[in-house]
Amino acid sequence: MLSVYIKRGNALERVPVEPGVPPPDSAVWIDMLTPTPQEDRLVEGLVGIAVPTREEMQEIEVSSRLYSENGARYMTATLMSQSETANPKITPVTFILAGHRLVTVRYDAPRPFAIIEHKLARACPPNVTGESVLMDLLDAVIDRSADILERIGAEVDQLSHTIFEPEQESEAPSYNEVLKALGRKGDLTSKVRESLVSIGRLLLFLWTEAEAMRWAKDTRTQLQSMRRDTSSIADHATYLANKITFLLDAMLGVVNIQQNNIIKIFSVAAVGLMPPTLIASIYGMNFKHMPELDWHFGYPLAILLMIASAVIPYFFFRWKKWL
Repeated sequence: MLSVYIKRGNALERVPVEPGVPPPDSAVWIDMLTPTPQEDRLVEGLVGIAVPTREEMQEIEVSSRLYSENGARYMTATLMSQSETANPKITPVTFILAGHRLVTVRYDAPRPFAIIEHKLARACPPNVTGESVLMDLLDAVIDRSADILERIGAEVDQLSHTIFEPEQESEAPSYNEVLKALGRKGDLTSKVRESLVSIGRLLLFLWTEAEAMRWAKDTRTQLQSMRRDTSSIADHATYLANKITFLLDAMLGVVNIQQNNIIKIFSVAAVGLMPPTLIASIYGMNFKHMPELDWHFGYPLAILLMIASAVIPYFFFRWKKWL
């Protein structure tokens, strides 16, 4: 799908593009969502650039993601998509600056694109250009990453209370569910960090190219601020990843302690029942000369011996605090 945005009044308006009709020359931002080969050719004819394919966008080499070609700057970053669903994923998005026009190529719908589209549809700077739209998009991506990490941090704190401070001491938390939740948070955190690393490389590339593109000092100052924000958020993602790893280890330790307590109970019970079993085995023998068989109180005595041999070890274990 091809979306073209042009400036009309104080807003950046999305205009429809008929199939087979090239975008207008006044386009400030051309957004290509899952483009067709025909749409690729239309944009290439208007802007004079080569639109990268999906396979090229997925290359992990820095030289394949950040480069200049025919006066245009190609920048591919990995952005978060569907972060609030059960299956979050990362998707490559290519930003192309050609002159003062921005072209974006993507195959998913990261939330920052919708945010910036609605923001610029309400109001945009009088001198809006592709560069300013790119800066707004990158700023929205960084803010979105920070929001995701804040949500992860709150949920991880809740999981920590579930592990170490359950609401009812008599009821152990469902460690199976906690383990799954921690795994999901760890996976989401690693995806956010991967996205931040790619954005940091993109900002560094823009910083080195800003002078050649003759960007204003205020824009370069904003770039530097965004680089600092990206670095600090990436550090926070690393902290969250370490915290999740700690909680996983701690939870496994708690589970091991509970399992050891269960095994200890079974071991003590087995030891406690050994003397009664021995007594019952002795008096279950069918020997002719067993004096107790002729006693009037032989049977009650055997019962008392078995009860005493079971109770005495129990209180001994309690005194030793083995139970």
